[in-house]
Amino acid sequence: MKRSLAGRIWPNATAAVLALGFVFPVYWMFATAFKPTRDILSENPVWFPLHATLDHFTTAVNAPNFWRLAGNSVLVTVAAVGLSLVVGLCGSFAIARMRFKGRKGILLTFMVAQMAPWEVMVISIYLIVRDADLLNSLLPLTVFYMLMVLPFTLLTLRGYVAAVPKELEESAMVDGCSRRQAFVRVVLPLLAPGLMATSLFGFITAWNEFPLVLVLNKEPGAGTLPLWLSQFQTQFGNDWGATMAAASLFALPILILFLILQRKAVGGLTSGAVKG
Repeated sequence: MKRSLAGRIWPNATAAVLALGFVFPVYWMFATAFKPTRDILSENPVWFPLHATLDHFTTAVNAPNFWRLAGNSVLVTVAAVGLSLVVGLCGSFAIARMRFKGRKGILLTFMVAQMAPWEVMVISIYLIVRDADLLNSLLPLTVFYMLMVLPFTLLTLRGYVAAVPKELEESAMVDGCSRRQAFVRVVLPLLAPGLMATSLFGFITAWNEFPLVLVLNKEPGAGTLPLWLSQFQTQFGNDWGATMAAASLFALPILILFLILQRKAVGGLTSGAVKG
């Protein structure tokens, strides 16, 4: 009985310590964003923002190019995730349902691409974009962000498509649907958890990407929020409250999206990993 109780306590205690280690920096960031400057610079830590203020958020949103770069981030991220879903969905259906020469080679290529570190290709990407005269443009960022998340999207959705019985499509086609209509009306609704999981992963990857935008988009109004956030020392000097407010604003869309999709997204990642 004692061993059983101890066996239950130590995993929960370990999980609580790890959760605290991950959650506390996030809490401290948000708490600092709401603290008055005197509390931030106080020698004695102020654990709770008893005198909350929004002045730091006002400073952050009024910083040069904030709204323009926020719009750039939203546009590039949404476009990249949308394109990766469309291409990944079509590709995953072809790989899961059709038999053609080179199918295994394509799968292997996507697996290798999933493991490849994009940072080592930044210089070659820069040369390609420079020769195409597309530096400081959002188009290359959108394309390469889409390519970053495409392997994961395709491999995950492939597992979902393979798990849908072919008989469902065949029954719909017998009832008069074309193959496209059978896919849209029968298969696509069953892929919703996988689409949510891959969308969340793609959004986080594209939203947080920094090395590529640092090299390709150096003009002040052509970058994205990660580049703007990295320049907080020149933007805000030693104003740590404004810096934490800017970091909070940057993290907020991801937190909101995760809270909305977490249940289905986590289930989608688990199911997509074991099916197919």
